Amino acid sequence: MSELEIEIKAYCSDMNSVKDILKDIGAEFIKECVEKDIYFNHPGRDFGETDEALRLRDVSGQTTLTYKGSKLSRKSKARVEEETIVVDFESMKTILINLGFTDSGNVEKKREYFKFDGIEICLDRVKSLGDFVELEIKGVDIESTEKKLYELAEKLGLKKFETRSYLELLYYS
Repeated sequence: MSELEIEIKAYCSDMNSVKDILKDIGAEFIKECVEKDIYFNHPGRDFGETDEALRLRDVSGQTTLTYKGSKLSRKSKARVEEETIVVDFESMKTILINLGFTDSGNVEKKREYFKFDGIEICLDRVKSLGDFVELEIKGVDIESTEKKLYELAEKLGLKKFETRSYLELLYYS
């Protein structure tokens, strides 16, 4: 089995408190950036029904195209994720549209990346949604990884979890 993206997401009412805890436990700050995402729907099947995603992301002029498979767990967003670098955002967007893909929504967020004990921690301020914390590990053992993610979430004081994507929260709630 190839590696999965295993992720949990929680609403965050006090981002400063989470940052203080991350500092106290020795988490490493990686970077801060603005991510602009466009999601596309397939011309022959509805990604909303199949629980898949195709995303084109711009981060300071660097573009990635990401495919996310259907979720494999109810406790987390565990799924196959394939990603590749794209040279030109607008050209890739045009290619997808010319192939019949349709724009299904945009998500913009300010994100701060941290790393702790093999876990990628993202503090997200999502335009029109609010603040969230995402915890993610790439791996194959869903059950033990979810346990590790929820243990860190408890340390960070996170209590209200969300399995829907930002796109779903913005457009389909």
